[in-house]
Amino acid sequence: MKTIRRLIYGEVLSAVTFVTLGFLSLFFFFDFVEEIQALGRHAAAGYRLIHALAFVTLMIPSHLYELLPIAVLIGTIFVMARLAQSSEYTILRTSGLGPWRALKTLLLLGLGFVLLTFAIGDYISPAADRTGQLLKARYQGRLTVGQTGAWLKEKQRYAQYAVNVNALESDGSMRGVRVYEFDNQGFLMSMTQSQTAVFGRDDSWTLQSVDRTEFPARGTDTARIDRQHLDSLRWPNQISSEMVSAAVLKPERMSTIDLFQYIQHLQANAQTAQRYEIEFWKKVFYPLSCLVMVVLALPFAYLHFRSGGIATYVFGGVMAGISFFLLNNVFGYIGNMQNWQPWLTAALPGMIYSLLSLTAFGWLVLRR
Repeated sequence: MKTIRRLIYGEVLSAVTFVTLGFLSLFFFFDFVEEIQALGRHAAAGYRLIHALAFVTLMIPSHLYELLPIAVLIGTIFVMARLAQSSEYTILRTSGLGPWRALKTLLLLGLGFVLLTFAIGDYISPAADRTGQLLKARYQGRLTVGQTGAWLKEKQRYAQYAVNVNALESDGSMRGVRVYEFDNQGFLMSMTQSQTAVFGRDDSWTLQSVDRTEFPARGTDTARIDRQHLDSLRWPNQISSEMVSAAVLKPERMSTIDLFQYIQHLQANAQTAQRYEIEFWKKVFYPLSCLVMVVLALPFAYLHFRSGGIATYVFGGVMAGISFFLLNNVFGYIGNMQNWQPWLTAALPGMIYSLLSLTAFGWLVLRR
């Protein structure tokens, strides 16, 4: 059995690696062509070819995370179909490789791909994507989500705060920060505007070049409004740099832990977290799709191929992989708009393809 596993694992790993390199090369080319168009527009800011290459290279882990389940499906289908076409799989079956043992063998290989996908999506891809975005912002302008910037809320014991961050600079600092302070009844107490702000190490922000306006407390007779300008101001809060990045950058580029912490922060401040909850559960379920893909590829080993017929089934595998990728994205948007349960929204594509793979396995492998 060790010899059989070594044969199948070696063939599948070689095929998946080849497919992955092909897809990554294609995406690298498309990204590089897009970045070349930006060279002329930002040449005055010092954006050079080496920076474009570095940015495109840092995008590779994100593409790898998205493409790995598809590459697993295509590579495994190719190996299973080729073994069936050359009658090698028939010899393996006569040697004792039954359907359940073959399924167990592929599931063990799929588990390795699950761990690889999780590691890339949770550790390598977020760090590389953040580095790439900050590198690009250094030469093409700061990161922002539009003219209004990003909004966050902070709830403390005696006050509530609404925070607006206009942009995130390439060095990690914030630009155009506004902090609105409300009492527990919802009345505005103060407004603080700062040109720049940096994150402190003790759960605080250091606001620089500050204009602060304090309004009279509710129930007092005075109508005096105090205004003052400060060179710097320390504001204690629980809003970390990861939370600000989450509000500015795409949530799918965050790690699972950062998403969970940001969701807890949103819920503690009575903010909607539907979009981030869906992305969190997609982070949980997406690596498991590698298991679904290897199960979906196993029935191809029990088909009978004519000469040259293998290309048709490999093309079918490509279409199935692309349809899974599209379905996974479409269900995310639909679930966000229709307010579906986040875990169900993220799990539905995998559940649908699991049903298809088990149906194909039962019909082609067990019944026939």
